[in-house]
Amino acid sequence: MHLLTYVNWAVEPEIFSIGAIHVRWYGVLFASGFLLGYLMLYKIFLNEKESPENAEKLLIYMMVSVIVGARLGHVIFYDWDYYSENLGEIVMIWKGGLASHGATIAILIALWIYSKRVIKKPMLWILDRATGGVAIGAAFVRLGNLMNHEIVGKVTDVSWAFKFSRIDNLPRHPVQLYEFISYVLICVLMNFMYWKTSAKDKPGLMFGTLLITLFGARFFIEIFKRSQGGFEVFLGNVLSTGQWLSIPLILIGVFFIVRALKKPDQTSSIQ
Repeated sequence: MHLLTYVNWAVEPEIFSIGAIHVRWYGVLFASGFLLGYLMLYKIFLNEKESPENAEKLLIYMMVSVIVGARLGHVIFYDWDYYSENLGEIVMIWKGGLASHGATIAILIALWIYSKRVIKKPMLWILDRATGGVAIGAAFVRLGNLMNHEIVGKVTDVSWAFKFSRIDNLPRHPVQLYEFISYVLICVLMNFMYWKTSAKDKPGLMFGTLLITLFGARFFIEIFKRSQGGFEVFLGNVLSTGQWLSIPLILIGVFFIVRALKKPDQTSSIQ
């Protein structure tokens, strides 16, 4: 007989509050992910003999781009019907609603500006070196989603299912943990490629690997995830919105890997 040992997930999203100040797990984990990513990049900048101040500036670029891009991604890709009639609520990020695909697009734009105006190096130089930080940041965001009882999985009878008390108490796939574990492993891979191989000397190789692994994992995990809405209904519900958005990013990753492997190695000193 199959023994069911479902996890009753009843964690409160709010850690504590003092007057009008409310400290939530999501915010703490979001900030922690940024901090870990920054520390990784700071170490890489020291190794590359780059100014630590440039790493601090990059942190600001990344924070602003992730928040703005993730919010606009959710608004445009997943819930435009609602926000088109409630434009004032677009800026209310404290009400929830962030999308990783929107964050990815915004990060690319921010890093292009950063590469031109701050570090004065090719965009692929910084894209390759930011891969580990991006992966660990994405991992901690998913832990935040778990604490918020959001982006849940489909109903299942697997023994490790979670019952989310703030939703419906039905046993569901803990897809937030699936993604967290996947992204932590990707972070380990990115750091291994940088520190233990010559991948950093092949512009675009690490960035392409990140796109394929991160959005490949996202594409697969979407199978177990409850629909988040979006434009999937207009495409016959064959794939989820998250899967449709992951496909072009995976293909871009393939392009950069093929491109990197065809070109000779370059040292990190090349401008």
